Amino acid sequence: MARKYSKKASANVERAMKKRKAGTLKSGRSGRKVKSRKQAIAIGLSEARAEGKKVPKKASKKRKR
Repeated sequence: MARKYSKKASANVERAMKKRKAGTLKSGRSGRKVKSRKQAIAIGLSEARAEGKKVPKKASKKRKR
């Protein structure tokens, strides 16, 4: 089965996780420290996406009817 993310994208996520562990990872506009593991992964993936690495598109939000 093919990889969902490229190895370079995985490296971005790994770097974000290490920064979170060290307490230096900050979120976008607010600049607050990131404590959540999921948020650290999301930041790593979005940075990889911005650099044009192989990462699937963001999942679209489901609408209520």
